[in-house]
Amino acid sequence: MKENNTEEFGKWRSFFWPIHRWELKKFLPMFFMFFLISFNYNALRACKDSLVVTAPNSGAEAIPFIKVWAILPGALILTYLFTRLSNRFSREKVFYIMMFVFLGFFMLFTFVLFPAQEYIHPNKFADKMQALLPEGFMGLIAMFRNWTFTLFYVMSELWGTAILTVLFWGFANEVTKVGEAKRYYGLLMIGANIAGIISGQASVYLSDTKFLSFIPYGKCSWDQSILFLNCLIIFSGVVTVAIYRWLNHNVILPNEKTEPRPAKVKMSMRKNFAYLAKSKYLICIALVVLTYNISINLVEVVWKNQIKQVYPNPSEYNVYMGEVMTLMGIIATVTAILTAFAIRRFSWTFNAIIPAVIMLITGAGFFLFVLFPDSGLNWFAAMIGSTPLVLSVTLGGIQNCFSRASKYTIFDATKEIAFIPLSNESKVKGKAAIDGVGSRLGKSGSSVIHQSLLIFFSSVSASTPYVAGVFLVVVLIWILSVVSLGKQFDSLTKPTLEKEPLLQ
Repeated sequence: MKENNTEEFGKWRSFFWPIHRWELKKFLPMFFMFFLISFNYNALRACKDSLVVTAPNSGAEAIPFIKVWAILPGALILTYLFTRLSNRFSREKVFYIMMFVFLGFFMLFTFVLFPAQEYIHPNKFADKMQALLPEGFMGLIAMFRNWTFTLFYVMSELWGTAILTVLFWGFANEVTKVGEAKRYYGLLMIGANIAGIISGQASVYLSDTKFLSFIPYGKCSWDQSILFLNCLIIFSGVVTVAIYRWLNHNVILPNEKTEPRPAKVKMSMRKNFAYLAKSKYLICIALVVLTYNISINLVEVVWKNQIKQVYPNPSEYNVYMGEVMTLMGIIATVTAILTAFAIRRFSWTFNAIIPAVIMLITGAGFFLFVLFPDSGLNWFAAMIGSTPLVLSVTLGGIQNCFSRASKYTIFDATKEIAFIPLSNESKVKGKAAIDGVGSRLGKSGSSVIHQSLLIFFSSVSASTPYVAGVFLVVVLIWILSVVSLGKQFDSLTKPTLEKEPLLQ
């Protein structure tokens, strides 16, 4: 096979399309696989929120309870299942089984659970619980009342972890050489961003249709939107499986070898803390990841509560979320291009602090508009012919788009660069520890904060001032952690900066 040498490409070709002609048979199927998986990921993100937040006797207050009491156990069960399957079957069979589990559930939900919701949701028992328990437990009761929607939310959330992260990237890392990965993965991420744009527009179109009486499904247009969206998701999944099978049987040879990669280390939460405690450098990285996950989840629950007040109808809610997904995809695509330039031009600290500053400015602005009655800024809303509620939802959408886009690009890039000066052991074990502490603890930690405040203050609206206070403290810790980490990073890399750049 010819040598994969990017010097064969011209200046612009090496930047926009560094793929050899003989590599297309392998690259294009991988590209379309990732595109379709990302398409489903974004469609499910919008649909799951629309279902849960606009469900009867439910709202955004159900999300923190679902993340702790449903998604966390679901992730543990899925991890156990994946481990058992991996020990017993080949990588290819594990992919088919896991895809069948998810696609089988979406078929079950679409054609059995969703149409039968009036008969299988325990509304009477939930009403009794709501009469007995304080108002702050409404989210927990809603999670139980609409248990089929909760299941859909969990499976949609786990699609990103199981299919996108574990299965696809595990497969890609196994069949792609390091030299190929440097050229493939950037294009794959751009494809994922484009999938987000198309997915957002598909959600808008399918949620904005009128009820079609000749289709024997549902009682309103939203019911049929669920049918159309899930059929599209199932079809996309089936095509993904077909591409994967073709790739394995026609391109990936059984004896094909890839360059060895370091094994990923998995540690218990106790071992995570113990290992991180040995290094101030790793503690700072963990704090950066932890504070991001806490801050974004703190804002999202309040924002989704505001969206429901503006768009109480599930179809309208999903249309709005589709528009947000579209804008997020556009911003992420542009940001991905700018990130490569910024990392080469500016210092690590300057780049790493950009996501924190974006989170602080957009988050503070969002909470300011949410708390309009106490801020005295009603005149601004009147001046532009709007209302404080609509402004808060709009700014919350902008905040979510820029924060998510910066996370997928410059945040992840600077986080990975921070591991470069460390020893091989610290890179492997430190990354495993930070993935465990920063991601899992960040998401569940923010949900626990919301749950505690909901129990005390009864509603998302009443607890918002306190959420805003916690948010500002968390972002401040994030910024201080970046500054501290930047100083340590500079001291570790200064002796070698003139010899060799961090990014080739």
